[in-house]
Amino acid sequence: MRHFGHLAPAVRSGLFHREPGEFDAGSPARTLAVALGATLYSPATRGTLARDVRKQARRGVVSMVLCLEDSISDAEVAGAEDNLVRQFAELAAGGTPDELPLLFVRVREPRQITDLVRRLGPHVRLLSGFVLPKFTEDRGLPFLEALAGAEAGCGRRLFAMPVLESPELLHLETRTETLAGIARAVDKYRDRVLALRLGVTDFCSAYGLRRAPDMTAYDVKLVASVIADVVNVLGRADGSGFTVTGPVWEYFPQPERMFKPQLRRSPFAGPAEALRTALIEHDMDGLLREIQLDRANGLQGKTCIHPSHVAPVHALSVVSHEEFSDAEDILRPERDGGGVLRSAYTNKMNEVKPHRAWAERTMLRAEVFGVAREDVSFVELLAAGLPNV
Repeated sequence: MRHFGHLAPAVRSGLFHREPGEFDAGSPARTLAVALGATLYSPATRGTLARDVRKQARRGVVSMVLCLEDSISDAEVAGAEDNLVRQFAELAAGGTPDELPLLFVRVREPRQITDLVRRLGPHVRLLSGFVLPKFTEDRGLPFLEALAGAEAGCGRRLFAMPVLESPELLHLETRTETLAGIARAVDKYRDRVLALRLGVTDFCSAYGLRRAPDMTAYDVKLVASVIADVVNVLGRADGSGFTVTGPVWEYFPQPERMFKPQLRRSPFAGPAEALRTALIEHDMDGLLREIQLDRANGLQGKTCIHPSHVAPVHALSVVSHEEFSDAEDILRPERDGGGVLRSAYTNKMNEVKPHRAWAERTMLRAEVFGVAREDVSFVELLAAGLPNV
């Protein structure tokens, strides 16, 4: 699979200076953590789940979470587990794993990991791992132990994506020790932890808060402080950190047509204003600002609960030609000794040693999401990436 792989080769060639690279479920964890992109959640109760997964794959989704936790009621859990087993069998009968997104299951308790892997049997080959809710050291270690046991039993690599959303992490008096405990737990199972996900909705719930569609998570100071501390402890670029993904955006446009008609009225005539108008009309301007702030604060990818969020996340994940040029200059072998140089775009100074970690992260993102042509903006990438609806 590859990002923007649903586009025709000629379209990709016109958009990218360097096209997105291919990857699959067996790729290195470092690559997959960045490649997650917009991770689309779906309740595991859906009777059309297999069909929905294939449909979203054709629209450019490369990672999905099938949820047995907060998105369904307590009374639905047993039926949802049965449905997951049936839907995986249907997916296995319909094609190869390479045609599917990376699939994860969000569980409620450790025993579900063991039970589901056993019940999936040979169809476990379609599963990339599990999402672990309300993760702390005490609650999280039994999940990770169950995952390790299930992995050994089925002979397949399975990843964990802990969700950081507990009140202990939010509350100031318990945050430091909770973060230290989480760090100990995920470091112990480092090879199995693909990424850490932020559960901002639960953080807001603890104080009866809900951000409006024109506000980002970073406008809610309680939430912003937790994000900063999580990245501070768990997202370091010195080799000790993990990929931390951006929080969910809970607003989505109606009707389903989204904003593609406005972008298609003429071939990019006045694209910036047309795009902004369309986004504001559909409560998407806040999403774009939040995606940009995610990256500025050290986060990669995003949790998504609606297909309309996928194209903006992926379009803003593409490395610009200017970013690529700067990163390439910084990482040239002859620059190993450090120094300062003027950027090729002649609009900034690149300091080789301080900017090296940024350049390395940028190059990894370029491998996965590609590098846009010099004259291609977010507008063209978004318009091309929108599904035909």
